[in-house]
Amino acid sequence: MVTFPAVLSEQLRRDPGRPLVTFYDDATGERVELSVTTYANWVAKTASLLQEELDLSRGDTVRLDLPTHWLGPVWLGAAWSLGLGLTSGEGDLVVCGPAGVDKYAGEGAPVVALSLRPLGGRFTEPLPDGVLDYGAVVLGQPDAFAPYDPPVSDDVAWVDEAPARPTCWPRPPTRAWCSTATGFSPTSTPAPTTAASRCSAHCKPAAAPCGSPTRTRAPGSASGSPRGQRRSCAASARGRSP
Repeated sequence: MVTFPAVLSEQLRRDPGRPLVTFYDDATGERVELSVTTYANWVAKTASLLQEELDLSRGDTVRLDLPTHWLGPVWLGAAWSLGLGLTSGEGDLVVCGPAGVDKYAGEGAPVVALSLRPLGGRFTEPLPDGVLDYGAVVLGQPDAFAPYDPPVSDDVAWVDEAPARPTCWPRPPTRAWCSTATGFSPTSTPAPTTAASRCSAHCKPAAAPCGSPTRTRAPGSASGSPRGQRRSCAASARGRSP
């Protein structure tokens, strides 16, 4: 088995200029064609947004609720470049078009909204608090992407029904809170027989009132930041030192 980044890299090596995605909008007459290179560029920018701005990492889930559009394959590629799973249930992030903004705003999970306007443009009207305008931020992301925790061939691409998020927090802010996300209590120390239990045993956040999680440094991490915690805990879950 291979990963999505490996497949895309091979396509870039073979024929980077060939058309890869062609989209027709019968209602507006819009036609968009993305070459392999252009598609890879959009994927890299979107994956960088997911990792750097939204703090998602391998194993997290994304609810992708978009109509047929050329940005749909872009988001699929970006999610799989990071080792994320797509889901129709509750996810760590919701990605929607204009029709989904009111539905998902304020439900708990972060929301990224796509205007679906030509060239991936931003919304012309203000969005509700907590909803990120994809078109306003994606073009400022890097043209190349390097995941902190690269995907592997057995990562799950589709999750039939993601587990419900804890009611205390809309989303565990970092991998240091994996004990909450995997169903283990912060004080439990299960035998490290699975990635989830290894992660739970390694990352034990200090007790904090519901709604005000503490950014706890994972044992052996070089940083108490969310990114440092995530790298340390992800490495521990795979059974090696951060």
